[in-house]
Amino acid sequence: MRIDIKHYLEVNDLTIYQVSKRSGYGYTTLHKSFNKPQSSSTSLNLRDLDALARAQHKAMWQVLRELETHYLERDRGEST
Repeated sequence: MRIDIKHYLEVNDLTIYQVSKRSGYGYTTLHKSFNKPQSSSTSLNLRDLDALARAQHKAMWQVLRELETHYLERDRGEST
């Protein structure tokens, strides 16, 4: 499974620039991370989760719960 981070940003009216500015993490770092193809070896990391939480004044667990509940996509070929 992978997280549709771009849809999450869109729904929450955020851009990578806004997340970068509000969280204090570098734009280039977040841009590379949010735009890279995810696989089982390259999932969303704690820095990304922290950046999203800081940008929205939420706890990391709240953002993670939202991502797990509403923004997971099944990978092609993954069985149920």
